[in-house]
Amino acid sequence: MGNASGIEANLAVGADLPFHGISTASLRGSAPWALPCRLGTLLRGTAQSIRVVDRFAPQVALATGGYVCAPPILAAWIRGVPSVVYLPDLVPGLAIRVLARFATRVAVSFPQSKSFFAPSKAVVTGYPVRAELFKADKVSSRQRLGLNERERTLLVFGGSQGAHSINLAISEALFELLKICQVVHISGERDEPRLKAQRDELPQALAERYSVYAYLHEEMPDALAAADLVVARAGAATTGEFPALALPSILIPYPHAGRHQDLNADYMVEKGAAVKIEDADLRNGVLLRIITELFEDRQKLVNLADGARRLARPDATQRIAQLLMEMVRMD
Repeated sequence: MGNASGIEANLAVGADLPFHGISTASLRGSAPWALPCRLGTLLRGTAQSIRVVDRFAPQVALATGGYVCAPPILAAWIRGVPSVVYLPDLVPGLAIRVLARFATRVAVSFPQSKSFFAPSKAVVTGYPVRAELFKADKVSSRQRLGLNERERTLLVFGGSQGAHSINLAISEALFELLKICQVVHISGERDEPRLKAQRDELPQALAERYSVYAYLHEEMPDALAAADLVVARAGAATTGEFPALALPSILIPYPHAGRHQDLNADYMVEKGAAVKIEDADLRNGVLLRIITELFEDRQKLVNLADGARRLARPDATQRIAQLLMEMVRMD
């Protein structure tokens, strides 16, 4: 279950999984006069979720956090179905704090996160990532993406919708960047046409070193494996996927996502796996300078890779599966 217009709908259909769209609404940051309408939407989504639970008769429910998961977890609780809420970030947001009251267990990525929940509920599993990431090979990944196998490679992305401020910073620094590395840029749909037009104006030798995509799904493991360094936001996936590939990163927390991206980035920096830049500093040439410094300081790049490698949890997916099976046995 999920938002019918969200990315989860396409992913579920692509994986040949039954999908049910439900009504969802966030209460965070709502104006007082908008709350009744949004509460009504959540109640409608809960009623829809109860109907799905009644038809599907699940033995256990898994929620991956966020307000979209509130109606299904409430429906599971109402129908007496055991549930697991998974927290991908270091610190839970409002939705998970509330949902944890109705869930049977809360799976967390980091030991530090257990303190936010009742001791009997929290279980440390680590962050689950696609198995392909642990098997990915840099040379073959670069071949599949049409990249030079021997060139230093920078990957830039900002989530499924892209990140406009990061895209602007890369655009401004592009000519100088392409002199020192080849760039794979996942820009989101909004900025893709402009960036491709910019590429077409480059000298051919530089244009061939710049690959722009609106979005990657199946090819994303190859893009990550091909990279020597990545520039990204600091969403939850960064703390799981980058360590799986021992991938050094420059993290730029999204300033309007609450505090969780800042905390994710700070954690990666503390563990020696990343460098952090504030979004407000992107227009000051800081990004180009740090990328250049890292590519020129081979040992620092190796140290960041080692820091990321130490955070990897290859058994996280199995741990969550085992926890779900325990819920079934409890039932």
